[in-house]
Amino acid sequence: MALSNILRRSASTVVPLAVRVIGSQRHHHFAALFSAVNHSNISQKLCPTSFPSVLHYSSTSKRPNESLIRVIESEIKCAEESDDHDQVEDIPDGFPFKIQDNPGLQTISLTREYQGESIKVEVHMPDLVTGEEDDDNGDDDDDNEKGSQSSIPLVVSISKKGGPCLEFGCTAFPDEIAIDSLSVKDPENSEDQIAYEGPDFSDLDENLQKAFHKYLEIRGIKPSTTNFLHEYMINKDSKEYLMWLKNLKKFIEA
Repeated sequence: MALSNILRRSASTVVPLAVRVIGSQRHHHFAALFSAVNHSNISQKLCPTSFPSVLHYSSTSKRPNESLIRVIESEIKCAEESDDHDQVEDIPDGFPFKIQDNPGLQTISLTREYQGESIKVEVHMPDLVTGEEDDDNGDDDDDNEKGSQSSIPLVVSISKKGGPCLEFGCTAFPDEIAIDSLSVKDPENSEDQIAYEGPDFSDLDENLQKAFHKYLEIRGIKPSTTNFLHEYMINKDSKEYLMWLKNLKKFIEA
């Protein structure tokens, strides 16, 4: 599925990621990835086709670690056959940020200037879910509903010259952004100093919470932005995983 087709949809009609993830070949194989982003445990990511190689292990292998290498090679082939890692992300018209994406890193950075403010957004790998979670209770708890949706964590920093900055901890769900925390950072303070970070955001007056959501929306932190970032980070995750497998193979073979 070409990403450009996804981006032509309006934010209000974006299909929840949980549905799309279920249909993805790679993420079907690696169900453990839906509960937490964990790139350091190969046992959670092995393709089913990898296991026969382990079962046919022979102590007379011609290469050291040959069984392990065969498993990794099988997983590399599986990852290469997926359609996520080779997609080119078309940045949508009107996207307000410049993207800095360094291969090998867990995050990407977004930057922009807005009316004398410097805005930086650190976007983390997605927290994917399969949609298989059971609803044991029939309540309408909003937290339970959000817990069954895929999301991406964001750290938004807004600063002005020569002054402190506001730092928002956010979680972006499909078509919705939740603010988890808000603090005022003083660049002059040492990291050893523990500054007062204010109350929990959810404890603030409801009108104040809504005002801060609007404050971020005006600066480009809105669903049309984060829906694109969901897709971008899923593709990045696939690329980084394939690179990680190849680096593993190179190390084992050396």
